[in-house]
Amino acid sequence: MKGFLQGLTSKPEKAIPVASGDALRLRILDEFDKAGVGWIWATDAAGKLIYLADQATEKLGRTTGDLMDRPFDEIFELDEINESDNNGRSLKFQLKARNKIRDQIVRFALDNPRENIRQTWWSLSGHPVRDDEGEFIGYRGAAHDVTREYERKLIDSKLADYDSLTSLANRHHMERQIDARIAALKTSNRSFALMMMDLDKFKRVNDTLGHQAGDALLIEVAERLRSIVGDRGHIARLGGDEFQVLIPDEDDRGKLGELADKIIQILSQPYPLEDSKRAIIGASVGIAVAPFDGEERENIIRSADLALYAAKNGGRGQFRFYAADLKNEEQERENLLDDLRIALEADQLRLEYQPVVSIKSGAVVCLEALMRWEHPERGEVSPSSFIPVAEESDLINNLGEWALRTACETAAEWPNSVRIAVNVSAVQFANPGLPAVVANALAHSGLAPDRLELELTESIFVGDSIETEQMFANLKKLGVRLALDDFGTGYSSLSYLRSAPFDKIKVDKSFVESCTQKDKNSAKIIAAIVGLSSALNMETTVEGVEAFDQLEVVKSKGAKLVQGFIYSRPLLREEVLERIKQGDFVIEPDGPDKYRPDRRTVFRRIGVIHEDYYYNAVMRNLSRNGAGIEGIVGVDIGTEVVLDLGEGQLAVSKVIHTQETGFGVEFETQLTSDGSGGLCTRHRVPPYTIAAAGLPQKPGTAGPTDGKRNESKPKFLEIAPSSITA
Repeated sequence: MKGFLQGLTSKPEKAIPVASGDALRLRILDEFDKAGVGWIWATDAAGKLIYLADQATEKLGRTTGDLMDRPFDEIFELDEINESDNNGRSLKFQLKARNKIRDQIVRFALDNPRENIRQTWWSLSGHPVRDDEGEFIGYRGAAHDVTREYERKLIDSKLADYDSLTSLANRHHMERQIDARIAALKTSNRSFALMMMDLDKFKRVNDTLGHQAGDALLIEVAERLRSIVGDRGHIARLGGDEFQVLIPDEDDRGKLGELADKIIQILSQPYPLEDSKRAIIGASVGIAVAPFDGEERENIIRSADLALYAAKNGGRGQFRFYAADLKNEEQERENLLDDLRIALEADQLRLEYQPVVSIKSGAVVCLEALMRWEHPERGEVSPSSFIPVAEESDLINNLGEWALRTACETAAEWPNSVRIAVNVSAVQFANPGLPAVVANALAHSGLAPDRLELELTESIFVGDSIETEQMFANLKKLGVRLALDDFGTGYSSLSYLRSAPFDKIKVDKSFVESCTQKDKNSAKIIAAIVGLSSALNMETTVEGVEAFDQLEVVKSKGAKLVQGFIYSRPLLREEVLERIKQGDFVIEPDGPDKYRPDRRTVFRRIGVIHEDYYYNAVMRNLSRNGAGIEGIVGVDIGTEVVLDLGEGQLAVSKVIHTQETGFGVEFETQLTSDGSGGLCTRHRVPPYTIAAAGLPQKPGTAGPTDGKRNESKPKFLEIAPSSITA
């Protein structure tokens, strides 16, 4: 002990006899410890605690044996606020870096979760110590208890930095966290991800169930977010129904996509409220990753915002990663809405009709009306883009009325054995005037009511309100049929079937896509839904069947009606009439033997890097596992190349087959979903590394000097992309 204490203290200026000097030091240190104003602590070179005053261990409610030889960073941890002041550097990081520690607030963490009400806070100082040979031998420092003062600071901080409703961090606090991560990014290249999210259909909850129900829902949303994110990141409520999640030290877009998807799925589960009411909402998420999508706070937030708008514009209930080609989606939505109003007036919209076919006979029993829009400048605009825009305005009611009238007029020309199905959005369903619109469409066309099916989704069940039940009753009085679309994608579908008067259930195509995979339960789910609807005397239509292996599975599970490309793509009105004129409206299945979900046809300019040369090429098809490349010839099987997909996406690949104008590659690491039906690399190369390599801003457009092409010689022959037929 005497030798150890000598190491803790500096040598006296005057010579003192050894015995009296040691005794004096011991007495002073003992008195200092007993006074309770502070304590001495020390660690060894491995970072384990080797000394702490007895009074200090008693203060912590532990014995010396409990604490000695434990890692110091296991006993104490930085408070979240203090950690943000240290550029996101934890106590463990600082100790490993052998930095000086000055007046840092730490929490006694050993077997003491953050959630506990009673906590102990110390102010810690210390410095690394080396022996005469310069070898690091541990830390020596002092500490004192600041629990009372720090708890007051936490209360003040909570009022200033936390949302009063949900107790999540607020915008001000999150900005500090982002700034700390940006500082860490610049000093130690530590990346981070920022998720922006808002709640879909939350406004309807406030409008229909009241603000008190809305507040209760927001509190529950915050709890669900805490349970999902846990200690992986920081969560903030920015105001209203806007939330933000910061994930430190993460740039793997595969993991981020999985987390975003889990957030969306969990937040979309029904919320029990007072008076036996329930609310059903959704969530959209935009994701940006620093430094790839921004190196300053304003830039990274803007990138995440643009990704969020893209997710909402893509149909909501999905996530999107930021990409450089994303426009200002908010302005884009306004422009799209203006163009959509013009389209409705200028007759730019049309309906196409996809058959629902009996597996047994091949007879068409129904056709679903699908809205299409060919913009004079934009070209074909996807319904997943313009329908959500219309739903945010009154225009959806006008579109819905036009679709109902047009579909009924068209179906009146068909045989009485063929029905027409029309989609009705949740916004239309909430409009008290919907029954009158349906009645007018039937009267105007002369169509028999039982030949009209209204397809509804689970989103109509905002609160199981009396208004919902009354709407069902009013529609059934008209004699129309009701179908529950996308069944199985919600979380309480069975409860809807107890009272809602549905005539048909439509099995969502997501189950069909994976029904042939042995490691999935999709085929069993299809069988269960078919059995359930049969027991309830309802029809079942299975959507999205494209290949014969899928058809065999759904047929074996008892399905009788199928809708999908294996029978027909959506048809124009004239095509339907022509088929009817030919006699019995019967369609034989025609499609591939096996469904291939991954491969998709693309035409995308990319770069191919082999050794030190950058080639321009075109990618013709893409899957998670590989791609087909055209524009380079003379490449041998087994050759290793790197594909430049743009924005720092470099995919290490191996050539697995060749052809006359190109070759096919297999990726070393599978691609991951970008949230919008596309694929992207899990990791990216920082922009400054890309710039240093001289790669072109747009892949596949390298000039004579881009990618240092002028400094190396090609081994393979590059065919100009313009000579490849698009």
